[in-house]
Amino acid sequence: MATHAWDPYNRDCPTRRLLDRIGDTWTLLVVGALSDGPLRFGELNRRIDGISQKMLTQTLRALERDGLVKRTQYPEIPPRVEYELTPEGHSLREPLDVLKEWANAHMSSIIAARELYDAPA
Repeated sequence: MATHAWDPYNRDCPTRRLLDRIGDTWTLLVVGALSDGPLRFGELNRRIDGISQKMLTQTLRALERDGLVKRTQYPEIPPRVEYELTPEGHSLREPLDVLKEWANAHMSSIIAARELYDAPA
C-alpha cells in the first residue's frame, strides 16, 4: 500500500474534507451521543436538542460513508434501524472529548472576549 503525504492545507487533499466533517457541530454531537452504544434515529433526534431530522439524516449518512458510523437494519415489523460507532468512530471520541473539555474550560473567557469586542467603542 502506498504511503501518502496528506496535507489539509492543500485544497484538493481529502483530509480537508474529513476535517470539515469532524469539525462540524452535528458530527461532534452525534459521535458523543453514540459513544455509549447504539441508538435508534428517534433516540438520537431526542438526545441532540436542536438538530432537524434532515440534518441528522445527512450527518448519519456522511458518517456512515466515512466509515465512522454503522447502520444496522433489523428484519422486523415495524422496521428497526440502529446506529453505532465503528472502531474508527470510537477512535474519534478521545480527541472530540478533549475539544469539549477545552470549550468548557474556556467558555467564560470566550464570552467575556465576545462581550468586550461587541461593546460600543
